[in-house]
Amino acid sequence: MSDRGAKDACCAPVAGIDPAWRRALWVAMFANGGMSIAETVFSLWANSSSLQADAIDFLGDTINYAISLGVASLALAWRARVAVVKGATLIIMGLAVLAVAGWRLVVGGAMPQPATMGVIAIVALVVNVGVALLLFRFRTGDANMRSVWICSRNDAIGNIAILIAALGVFGSGTMWPDLVVALVMAALGISGGLSIIRSARRELKQVRHTSDVVRA
Repeated sequence: MSDRGAKDACCAPVAGIDPAWRRALWVAMFANGGMSIAETVFSLWANSSSLQADAIDFLGDTINYAISLGVASLALAWRARVAVVKGATLIIMGLAVLAVAGWRLVVGGAMPQPATMGVIAIVALVVNVGVALLLFRFRTGDANMRSVWICSRNDAIGNIAILIAALGVFGSGTMWPDLVVALVMAALGISGGLSIIRSARRELKQVRHTSDVVRA
């Protein structure tokens, strides 16, 4: 087969994308966008690093869902390349959270408000669990689909951790629980990003192998 034929074989657009997948992404994108704005405001009000970390994470997820909608009908090779970018974005977000938490660790600051942290974490948890359930059926798809599921899963775990941090701040009278949870959330983001990149690289390797076989 010619090089043109090989390219068409592995890079042709995907037909028949499940409409439910697109609808789920639209819901996830708007839900995360709204929570990003809300948590940004309340994280400043509550002086909470963990809420700030979650607000950044919600923003990153909103961008990732928008990207996923844009590439859903593209070929596997392009979806895998975009998944690499999304994985790198998660890693960058995690490093940003580390920087914010490290800054507060060095310079200190006002005590977090555990009541506000708890209420916002519960609202965020409800949103994230709803989104995760909506996306659960797509968790075994390609790297692009799995990246969306990983984002939602990590968010729900992060919200539970913020609730624990709120209880810790209330019980200890220190900001340490808030900072520790922010660091845990950063680690989750970095780990999730690495997982997405590894999966996408396997798919790109598969595409290259298929292309080589077709050429032969």
